[in-house]
Amino acid sequence: MAGKSFTSGGVTLEAQSNEDMLLVESYGDGGFRLLGRRVQGGVLVLSAGFYPIEAKTAQELSAADFELGFNAEEKPELVLIGTGEKMQLVPSALRQALEAAGIGYDVMDTGAAARTYNVLLIEGRRVSALLLPVD
Repeated sequence: MAGKSFTSGGVTLEAQSNEDMLLVESYGDGGFRLLGRRVQGGVLVLSAGFYPIEAKTAQELSAADFELGFNAEEKPELVLIGTGEKMQLVPSALRQALEAAGIGYDVMDTGAAARTYNVLLIEGRRVSALLLPVD
C-alpha cells in the first residue's frame, strides 16, 4: 500500500506502509476518527478516502449517500452499512441501487460495521462502509 494517497476535504494524505490503511480508529460522541482526524456525523469510507454524508438516520439513507462508491475507481465488493446504536432496516431504494450496481451489502449496528470493515480491509478485501454516528 506504500504510495497510496487518500483525499478528504481537500487534504491528501499518503500512506507510507500497510499500517497506514484507512481504518475506523474510533466511533462515538456523534462521529468517527479516521486517519487521525475527527469527523462529525455520518461518513462513507472508501479505499480512496472518506466523505461526510447528509443522512442522520437509517430511514434517511439513500443511493446518493453512496454515489462516490458507485463511481469509485475500485468499486467495493461489499459495503457495510452501520445504522447507529441498533441494526435497522435501510430504505429499499438504497438496497436496490446497491444490487443493481453488483455491490453486496450487509446491514448492522455501527459498532459492528466499523469493526467488520477494519477486519475485512486488513484481510485485503475491497470493502467500504456507510456509517451513521452513535452517541
